[in-house]
Amino acid sequence: MVRSETAPRDAGIVIRPVREEELLNIMTINRICLPENYSYSFFYSIFKANPESFLVAEVNSSVIGYVMCRVEWGGSKIDTLRLRKLGHIVSVAVLPEYRRRGIGRALMTEAINVLRKVYGCDEIYLEVRITNVQAINLYHSIGFKVVRVAKNYYIDGEDAYVMAIKF
Repeated sequence: MVRSETAPRDAGIVIRPVREEELLNIMTINRICLPENYSYSFFYSIFKANPESFLVAEVNSSVIGYVMCRVEWGGSKIDTLRLRKLGHIVSVAVLPEYRRRGIGRALMTEAINVLRKVYGCDEIYLEVRITNVQAINLYHSIGFKVVRVAKNYYIDGEDAYVMAIKF
């Protein structure tokens, strides 16, 4: 359950780890909210590998958003030539009718807490469409910085900002 410092403005919204039986619902939210869609096996593999950092937001027992993360070893996005334990925020979405209530921030904040405290990540990164100003502003407000542009990152050819935060 969400801690008070990450609580959204709406009472009754809970942030918690996803349950396996909710993965199809998460896929529906992904398809409604984002142009990047993944297979069931992709969602399932992330759920199995990093279950505590795959979180959902629920209201009245209905899942209305999620953040899906994985843990990787790789080159730092911030410090060149440094190997780090990285938290990768793969996907985050909140149903349109629940946006602008602090739910996305709560999901991100809790995911960062879990990636740091449970999985011991030194650095967390994500990719975001360069045209997604609302998401970029949210990530900046949490402490993420743009570290590079990934050209033609998305299937439609749009570039992505790679954003990262180091601890």
